[in-house]
Amino acid sequence: MSEHSGHSEPSEHDLQREVSELEGKSTTASRLFDLRLIIGGLFVVYGVIVTIAGINPSDSSLDKSEGVNINLWTGIAMLLLGIFFLGWLKLRPTPPVELADVAEEEEGA
Repeated sequence: MSEHSGHSEPSEHDLQREVSELEGKSTTASRLFDLRLIIGGLFVVYGVIVTIAGINPSDSSLDKSEGVNINLWTGIAMLLLGIFFLGWLKLRPTPPVELADVAEEEEGA
């Protein structure tokens, strides 16, 4: 009988490939759930909705706000803030997670 009774240990190359795949998935997940993306996306969506509501204000809403079109100005501000967050994410992406950093955090905890 041979020493390898049907079960072979994974090679170094297989382990490195698997680690690389897991690192890629981790980086993708961290970028997907980056708070800048979530906050920026929500501000852009709500900003569009509020800006559209402010384009044709009713007389009663203008009377309540003493003649200032609050929906329009707030919607524009929300759009600018959302674009700022998305631009920040684009210009300074999340760095990939290093395995050494994760190991140090686990040892320190």
